[in-house]
Amino acid sequence: MKLSPNNSDFENPESSVTRVRTPRKDQGEVLAIVENMLGANRVKLRCMDGVVRMGRIPGSMKKKTWIREGDIVIAVPWDFQDTKADVIWKYTRPQVNWLERKGFLKSR
Repeated sequence: MKLSPNNSDFENPESSVTRVRTPRKDQGEVLAIVENMLGANRVKLRCMDGVVRMGRIPGSMKKKTWIREGDIVIAVPWDFQDTKADVIWKYTRPQVNWLERKGFLKSR
């Protein structure tokens, strides 16, 4: 069975409901853009609060989620060292488009 634009089973990506995890400000989460891969599960992050941090990819994300330069992630800054953070979430391309439309992302 082929799906065509006139078929009722065809789903338009713009009309579908997208659930997107947003950063929780009460837990200190911020949006960040991956600038450089530093090796040893470390990345350089440009956070939306204006700080450049060294991010650490935890072991739970290491194998399941591939993070590359230019990806949008959620980072949690360390409370005792503000120049470092943990990466806890990576956004997909449709989720990034939704964040841009809703105004969560400043100019990239």
